[in-house]
Amino acid sequence: MKTNFPNGKISKVTGKCIVLKGDDIDTDRIIPARFLKCVNFNSLGEQVFADDRIELTGNHPFDKNHNQGASILIVNDNFGCGSSREHAPQALMRWGIRGIIGQSFAEIFYGNCLALGIPCAIAPSSKIKTIQASVESNNKMNWILDLQQKTIQSPKESWSISIEKGPLEMLLSGKWDATSQLIAQEKKLTEVMYKLPYIKNFK
Repeated sequence: MKTNFPNGKISKVTGKCIVLKGDDIDTDRIIPARFLKCVNFNSLGEQVFADDRIELTGNHPFDKNHNQGASILIVNDNFGCGSSREHAPQALMRWGIRGIIGQSFAEIFYGNCLALGIPCAIAPSSKIKTIQASVESNNKMNWILDLQQKTIQSPKESWSISIEKGPLEMLLSGKWDATSQLIAQEKKLTEVMYKLPYIKNFK
């Protein structure tokens, strides 16, 4: 599992792809409710799709050896539906997912991914299935999710994808990353802070 979390401007996601087939995969399947009691999100990557993985006894895509280290998740329709738990994209990110491509996403899940710097790109059903088939035909290939070009590319092929204008601008500019923006403006924030009348007395 990867520990280098996204920050700042995001224009590309590179790495292997992992295919997860099925419509309406909800957040309870992504991270079952019993794991929501965690104090922090650090261990959630190990528990992503926990119940599905138990049921499939090692045959789940997230357990297969050739998918380990994958960065780009290829899903189908209405991914991330169900409850609004932010633990779902947190679990995916801590497993190593840095970008997702699907036919559509649940709105709150989409927003939670954006807040973590995980692009969610869309493509028609037929194109998604073609991309999934291409990934499965050569599961060792590295891919590039290029946000500026709006493409998903392998060394052999390239497909166009879509991403909403507002989220795209936030990812490309780094404005999705509130923490980095605050750190970058630390000097100005400090200056403003000490101009406040109720702060001056505590200098």
